[in-house]
Amino acid sequence: MILLVEDEQSISRPLASALQREGFDTVIAASVAEARERLAEATPDLVLLDLMLPDGSGFDVLRHLRSAGDVPVVVLTARGEEADRIVGLELGADDYVVKPFSAREVAARIRAVLRRAARQRSHGSDSAIEIGGLRLDPGRHSVELDGEELELSPKEYDLLHRLMRDAGTVVTREQLIEDVWDMNWFGSTKTLDVHVSSLRRKLGDDPAHPRYIHTIRGVGFRFSSPDEARE
Repeated sequence: MILLVEDEQSISRPLASALQREGFDTVIAASVAEARERLAEATPDLVLLDLMLPDGSGFDVLRHLRSAGDVPVVVLTARGEEADRIVGLELGADDYVVKPFSAREVAARIRAVLRRAARQRSHGSDSAIEIGGLRLDPGRHSVELDGEELELSPKEYDLLHRLMRDAGTVVTREQLIEDVWDMNWFGSTKTLDVHVSSLRRKLGDDPAHPRYIHTIRGVGFRFSSPDEARE
């Protein structure tokens, strides 16, 4: 089930009908309060979330979703609202669509995000990884730095997991976009830089003298290997 949180009926009704034709059972909520009611009734497979709602901000719904679990979220934003898109991604949104959009584009994004979520769940039994005081435990979906648990957004966690899995090896920007966001990602690669910057900040990593995440100019990023971390 897809929960579409959008107050403009000229958008929500035709989009819901189009998604129904694409095979997605779709429920509409027109406000923050109604979204919370729908979420209390059932957990959707994915939420399409407008950020401008009549009784509050879509960011409130996004924070609620992220505090309660890992339901995939695709944010709907107005053209030119780059700051909102960045904040949404930092809060844990999985993707965004800029208005005006086509129903086919939205359906494609939904399928891409759901594929990623399924792929990430299949990797949930991986063993914990420990490097230089940093421990990532896929079983608990947790990250600890020197014994203190870090609060990471879902995408920050996925990005860190991808880099730590191949510690000591350069992972190209293209590989990270494909593995963390999906090979059909429609957005700007600036999204990757935003998440790397946020992740570094939470790890206390100085880009000029990195302990963990090293930038390989023109190629991608390399996470410190265990030997490097000990040094």
